[in-house]
Amino acid sequence: METLTELLSFWHTQAGKLGEQTLQHIGLTAASLLLAVVLGVPLGLLLTRRPRWAPAVLGVAGALQTVPSIALLGFLIPLLGIGPRPAIFALFLYSLLPIIRNTLTGIQGVSPAAVEAARGLGLTDAQVLRRVELPLALPVLFAGIRTATVINVGVATLAAYVAAGGLGEFIFGGIALNNPVMILAGALPAAALALAFDAALAGLQRLSTRRLVRVGAVLLVLLPLLGALYLLPRAAGKLLAGFSPEFVGRADGLPGLQSAYRLRRLPSVVLAPALVYEAARHHDVDLIDGYSTDGRIRAYHLQVLQDDRRVFPPYYAAPVIRPAMLRQHPELGAVLAQLAGQISDSVMTNLNYRVDYLHQEPRAVAQAFLRRRGLWREPRTLPAGAPVVRLGSKIFAEQYILLEMYAALIRGNTELAVETKTGLGGTTICFEALRTGAIDMYPEYTGTGLLVLLQPSPAVLDSLGGQPPAVFRYVQQEFRRRYGLEWLAPLGFNNTYALLMRKQQARELGISSISQLSRYLQP
Repeated sequence: METLTELLSFWHTQAGKLGEQTLQHIGLTAASLLLAVVLGVPLGLLLTRRPRWAPAVLGVAGALQTVPSIALLGFLIPLLGIGPRPAIFALFLYSLLPIIRNTLTGIQGVSPAAVEAARGLGLTDAQVLRRVELPLALPVLFAGIRTATVINVGVATLAAYVAAGGLGEFIFGGIALNNPVMILAGALPAAALALAFDAALAGLQRLSTRRLVRVGAVLLVLLPLLGALYLLPRAAGKLLAGFSPEFVGRADGLPGLQSAYRLRRLPSVVLAPALVYEAARHHDVDLIDGYSTDGRIRAYHLQVLQDDRRVFPPYYAAPVIRPAMLRQHPELGAVLAQLAGQISDSVMTNLNYRVDYLHQEPRAVAQAFLRRRGLWREPRTLPAGAPVVRLGSKIFAEQYILLEMYAALIRGNTELAVETKTGLGGTTICFEALRTGAIDMYPEYTGTGLLVLLQPSPAVLDSLGGQPPAVFRYVQQEFRRRYGLEWLAPLGFNNTYALLMRKQQARELGISSISQLSRYLQP
């Protein structure tokens, strides 16, 4: 009941966004379906006249449908960029198989006697196709379109990952924030759309042949109109931003910026975290969220806009560990402490640059760093059944590097084996894995621990004043008290959230801080 209440409240507050996403979702589905019908039906008809080609054509269409949708989008991005083009093209490819196959099956299912009778009346091949075969095959052909429609409505939720919008924006935002209400806010309308389209097309299939022909013609006119829903005017502004789902939903992300800087005139799209930097690099968007020590800031010539009102709290990285592990293996504390204060902002940025841009392996980068600092030890030979320390990380380069550093220190200085679990997704997944004992340690950031996991009152936040030592002490004490988890000494660098622009654009517009950005966006 509580979830339902929260869901209704979410829909009420996000009604405008929900309507926009629904229209985008319908537009993406209709546009891709129109392309599939325009190409798939003639191709299916051609196969009825060239049946030897059918296995090859259906084989290719079937193979395309087996490609995982997220991988297909990844392949299309270098060719078509981000936005609706790769999304519509991917949905078009997924629609082809049912439409081609059902067109072929429908025509082949027409009674030979009916065809012969038509020829006996003197009808040409084209007239036989138009007046006899196509009308009789329409129910089967419609079944193919119906299948393709339902597939497209479901797959179109992935369009949000390439900034094409749709109901997937709520779903992926909810996954990133472990917010079931937000997931349901996108998933339920998407499921309802699929059921509505399926029911409508099922009703059409039951019409008489004569009426079905008329409805088919109407549908061909209707699909472009529905596809045009995607082109309806949206909120426009001087700049377009592309944000990751987690940044959009976190209190210290976009909501905090909008409140502190009044960034109300900044239209934005949601992007997969891995695509945010690429979108800025290829001029698809003007502003992105990022992390102040990310190596791509240097590689892609981006500028960090100064957070002059200090909305983003300090994000000092530190290992968070289960105290039971320290009690069972006291030597572990001293080993992990070797990294305390060893990594500055510039050092971490350079390490990230090597992984993000030069594509060096995180393990090689981590080991090279340890060698330069004199911390490297060859891994010890372990006895059978040696105790295991399970290390976890979130799904970005910096966490991979830190995890490899800790793994190398443990292997070289203790009799403990190491098991790594990388790519555990967002903050909540890592934290729950630690809290439930699925992992023993992972690197976390003080700002994330403060605002995402502890969520203190505004009065407490004001009392901390954004001071790094105060924030660390509060986070350390509250994690002990609430969760029984231990924060060890910070590594030294502050990987805070950041708002980024291309350097050249920022220079041309005279923007170096978020306050200046806010003033620029004013009418």
